[in-house]
Amino acid sequence: MKQDIVARISALRDAMRGAGVNAVIIPQTDPHQGEYIADHWQVRRWFSGFTGSAGALVATLDKAFVWADSRYWLQAAAQLEGTGIGVMEEGKPEVPAITQWLCSELKPGEKVGIDGMVFSLDATESLEKELAAKGIGLTVDFTPADTLWTDRPAMPLDKIFVHDEKYAGESSSSKIAKVLADAKSQGADAAFISDLAEVAWTLNIRSRDVESNPVATAFLYLSPVGSTLFVEARKLTPEVSAYLESNSVTTAPYDSVKEFLGALPATTKVLINGAQNAGAVAAALGSRIVRGTSPVAMLKGCKNEVQVQGVRDAMVRDGVALVYSFMEIEDAIATGKKITELDVADILTKHRSAQPLYFDQSFDTIAGFGPHGAIVHYSATPATSVELKPDNLLLVDSGANYLDGTTDITRTITLGNTTPQQRRDFTLVMKGHIALASAVYPEGTRGGQLDTLARINLWKEGLSYLHGTGHGVGHFLNVHEGPQRIHITENPNAMRPGMITSDEPGLYRSGEYGIRCENLILTVPAMTTEFGRFLKFEVLTLFPFDLKLFDTEIMTDNEIEWVNNYHATVRERLLPALEPEAQQWLKTKTATLSR
Repeated sequence: MKQDIVARISALRDAMRGAGVNAVIIPQTDPHQGEYIADHWQVRRWFSGFTGSAGALVATLDKAFVWADSRYWLQAAAQLEGTGIGVMEEGKPEVPAITQWLCSELKPGEKVGIDGMVFSLDATESLEKELAAKGIGLTVDFTPADTLWTDRPAMPLDKIFVHDEKYAGESSSSKIAKVLADAKSQGADAAFISDLAEVAWTLNIRSRDVESNPVATAFLYLSPVGSTLFVEARKLTPEVSAYLESNSVTTAPYDSVKEFLGALPATTKVLINGAQNAGAVAAALGSRIVRGTSPVAMLKGCKNEVQVQGVRDAMVRDGVALVYSFMEIEDAIATGKKITELDVADILTKHRSAQPLYFDQSFDTIAGFGPHGAIVHYSATPATSVELKPDNLLLVDSGANYLDGTTDITRTITLGNTTPQQRRDFTLVMKGHIALASAVYPEGTRGGQLDTLARINLWKEGLSYLHGTGHGVGHFLNVHEGPQRIHITENPNAMRPGMITSDEPGLYRSGEYGIRCENLILTVPAMTTEFGRFLKFEVLTLFPFDLKLFDTEIMTDNEIEWVNNYHATVRERLLPALEPEAQQWLKTKTATLSR
């Protein structure tokens, strides 16, 4: 495989020379600016061999690097070794931004090549401006994969289906009306949507085009006089076509979108979000563009009561599946049966898929034993999957998509004896988890203002983690969504009732073990006083934390009480759905925590 990558980079450089391009940037995205993408658009992965869900490949005629964030530093180093491609550990103060590095490597008059369909309008304009300041040109139609990737997977053609309103809680026609009203308030006549999850949410449609993400590959144009879905005709069934027509939505070929936009009347004003729409697509609109915020993001992010209840119900079924999964994992360890990291993923899928309304996993399971747990987004393969032993920690990050909700949970458990350091580390992480879950905060508070709650106890010990503390979670949609985020960096979007967000602080000791503790939390009203309206979180996830890993000597009484109250809720919700043996297991796992 390493030699294949070396050959592909060599062929890429030949293509660059043929096109008069001195450098190329290949991001990990698609024409919809997605984080999770179909195999057809895994161009960066094909050229580099790096499989992380984020990070760009940058190559000149004699150098090549992948810019990877902290989640993927260790993974990138391992996967790129021997390929001639280095790792730029993005986020470190000494690591330059991609454009900064290119400006230092290239000479005036030289050119950078990109595929304008996989760079957003904002990113394209910013790149062009920064390069131009150094006399460097930008070519936006450099697409070497079109010729070099001869066995490239086809465009996804999975059938579209309707997500029933009894799960969605609102009709598509109602959603379209809200989106157009918002577009009008921003000075536009129409709206154009590229984001696959936003298309799926707006029309109440789903598909299997992207692994673990139930979206359909399509663009959507919304207008008061009729809307158009740009999609491959083979993806449509007669029932779906009739459904779309009933919502005044016609269909057109997927690849006709630029021609359609370019033929709109010159007076039509179309709202687009510059970060969510490809520069090449936006170029077709020309002066028709009204740049603004996506109306869908906040509407989709704030779940309605039907969706919220659906997630609560899904959490019960997910919790039941997790009980049987961890019982099986622990039994294998106790009886000396060989069990590997890949087996853990299979066990979780087996028990979840037996639950009503199960659709698919919501992302590839991360099961990292010992040192692998310290690789934040570790993905076991047949070559790397190790056997679990009763001498270290196991970190399991997993989730599922059910028709009525999406789950995402991380638990760290001990498979044998624990060390004082492991217990202290785990408890420091849990103190941050509890502090965030227990927060009460004024309306208008942003995720960045809450983030410190999850980190402060680690910081006091000179410890930290580099990933975000919380991401939005979709409803039977992508497990990562906005507009909110709980992160050390700023995000202008305040927390609002109905938002479902992860609470997942962690700690990673390279070469030893990793710890992450994650529940999903729902923003709900807390109180209204003379000082205004206050919000808090409702914990949605239902599964115990490992009692053996708590160091109660560094916990407050309130923190111990929180754990016991949470475990009481887990028992109350899950016990009626479990068989007697599983009930006893859960009672043991949720026994009272005390000093």
